[in-house]
Amino acid sequence: MQHALVTLVAAATPSPVPTVDPDLVTPGPVGFAVIAFIALAVVFLVWDMMRRIRRARIRGEINEQLDAEEQMRDDDGRA
Repeated sequence: MQHALVTLVAAATPSPVPTVDPDLVTPGPVGFAVIAFIALAVVFLVWDMMRRIRRARIRGEINEQLDAEEQMRDDDGRA
């Protein structure tokens, strides 16, 4: 009984044959265009964020300098 069942199960499962159509699994020109657009968008966003961070840092440094100068003027006026 067991031998017949093993033979039946072994015979019932054929080995898969890899026949995949390459056109169905490759992105093609449209996929390339989408990925290129996403890459360009990421580069632009990184560039813009770096510019904004640089501006904010410079503004902060200028504000610190102005505050220090104002503090020195106030200290000189009181003395």
